[in-house]
Amino acid sequence: MTGIAGWATDLMDTLGAPGAGLAVALENLFPPLPSEIILPLAGFAASQGDMNLASAIFWTTLGSVVGAVALYYIGALLGRDRTRALIARLPLVKLSDVDRTEAWFIRHGKSTVFFGRMIPIFRSLISIPAGIERMPLGTFLICTALGSLIWNTVFVLAGYLLGENWHLVEGYAGILQNVVIVAVVLGIAWFVISRLVRRNRPPRGQHRG
Repeated sequence: MTGIAGWATDLMDTLGAPGAGLAVALENLFPPLPSEIILPLAGFAASQGDMNLASAIFWTTLGSVVGAVALYYIGALLGRDRTRALIARLPLVKLSDVDRTEAWFIRHGKSTVFFGRMIPIFRSLISIPAGIERMPLGTFLICTALGSLIWNTVFVLAGYLLGENWHLVEGYAGILQNVVIVAVVLGIAWFVISRLVRRNRPPRGQHRG
């Protein structure tokens, strides 16, 4: 094996199930390391008897929580005021947008963190706004652990059941990731276009002559 798969395999060969957990923790901090490869690979290793299946799920979930907590504290250190100051400098973005986002996160923060752990790309990023908004750490840990447990179990079991064909999981996960990317791009495009249209629209009561 080469690349990421080879690196993850070496970790698991050296450390066993804790190596899989370490790989997943690093994946949270460095999203280019895809869990869609690491998790089914851990399942495949379990199917070969290199580690216990329950241990693979436990350690990868622990790794997810550890990586998420690190990003949570990065968000907490960044802080609400500093974040607002940075966002205020962005073109087309108003602080009222930030206020609405904050209000939405306060109302739906628990479900956002829980379900966010099962969405490619956002799996890692969702920890930062949770830290910025200082979501209670206990609540964050529970939502993160439960969401990660579901995501990790599905992928580890897929690798376990597919055996030598564990790599097929990556292809299906890639489709899901592409759907998310397209949705994000369309959302950003809609936001930018709507703002430009609103900016160029004449005030009420005035007509262009």
